[in-house]
Amino acid sequence: MHLSLLDIARLCGSVSPVPDLFVSEYSIDSRTAGRGLFIALHGDVHDGHNFLADVAAKGAAAALVDDRGWTSAMPLITVKDTLRAMQDLARGVRDRLGMTIAGITGSAGKTSTKETVAALLAARYRVAKNEGNLNNHIGMPLSLLRLDATAQIGVLEMGMNHAGEIALLASIAKPSIGIVTNVGTAHIEHFSGIDGIAAAKRELIEALPDDGTGILNADDERVRGFANTHRGRSILYGFAEGADVRGVDVSMTSDGAVFSVDGARFAISLVGRHAVSNVLAGVAAGLLFGIPLTELAEAAAQLRPAKMRGERLVHEGITIWNDCYNSNPEAAKAMIDTLLLATGGRKIAVLGEMLEMGEWAERLHREVGVHAARADAVIGIRGAAEHLVDAARNAGLRGEALFFDDPAEAGAAARAIAKPGDVVLFKGSRDTRVEKALERFMAN
Repeated sequence: MHLSLLDIARLCGSVSPVPDLFVSEYSIDSRTAGRGLFIALHGDVHDGHNFLADVAAKGAAAALVDDRGWTSAMPLITVKDTLRAMQDLARGVRDRLGMTIAGITGSAGKTSTKETVAALLAARYRVAKNEGNLNNHIGMPLSLLRLDATAQIGVLEMGMNHAGEIALLASIAKPSIGIVTNVGTAHIEHFSGIDGIAAAKRELIEALPDDGTGILNADDERVRGFANTHRGRSILYGFAEGADVRGVDVSMTSDGAVFSVDGARFAISLVGRHAVSNVLAGVAAGLLFGIPLTELAEAAAQLRPAKMRGERLVHEGITIWNDCYNSNPEAAKAMIDTLLLATGGRKIAVLGEMLEMGEWAERLHREVGVHAARADAVIGIRGAAEHLVDAARNAGLRGEALFFDDPAEAGAAARAIAKPGDVVLFKGSRDTRVEKALERFMAN
């Protein structure tokens, strides 16, 4: 949003004297900072305040800094806590935006659903959305500051790994529509169990105004129950009987899926039952905004997977599913199911460790391993993925069951096994760097 430094200081609660300049760019990374406002945050590794000179040299208009006595050639807006100030600034910007905000959360599929919902709504409306997966207490406020103020609808992904985070994000974005994809075991390390995760996801629906709308996955018992937690309207989507937006006559292949909603036929190039579910969420949102099913089907036909999120590649006659961006037990099982749908030769699953599982790590990796035992070979990468490989072997896996600490070694092993006609899945948590296994696989 285009704001004056005077407005920014006021919204951040700062009394710093600033010139009457306007900015429309916002950055927290000195490497990519432009001529707008640089927000100096205290990171786990770097402190943005240490890069004020670099940012000033790049021509930044001003910086938001804490009150430790910083000096700079550029104007400084001084606050007690720069993160809190950025969140307050985003909250103030939200109050000035005329758009409707739809918030999206869930244990798996948030980013893909966000992209899908935004694409389907764009059939008739100007739509703004988070960049990438900037969905946490830092990324979502920053995304909100960067939204196109001329958009009619904003679609904002909201992530969390602790109770209370969704409530905070909702207090900033003030959504009138809340979309929940599922409740699973992602980030369970920080909770006593899945019911605690459900309560954290439910914060989005609880934050909706009385005239707000919850769009809820009918196939997830916990999510379906969220309809009882707010006074507004609820729209259920999914495959279950009783869903308001129900996918029927579903046919899935290795190239995509076809299905019907109230007689309208959809054909998509995204794979897996989970991808169809994401589209159904988008259809529910589109219908809420008055977009006919025929137009939604046309928009859905144009959907393509995002980078490292179910990308289909072919290398020397071998089909590759690149889903390296992230992982959790539910998402891993969904992609294993997608792998097994593929036609062709052997099915090989290269699965990296799933992080933030805490004391549940061994149990959950073993569950995924049992699920993966239907494949022809399983290769685990790093840490608790060793339990996954062991469980697959014990569950009757027909072929190779291998484990490596190094992703590159895993990729080399997968390439030694795979033959033309085979299908290979690469998936793991972000910090497991499963893409390094894929790079090695492609290099051989």
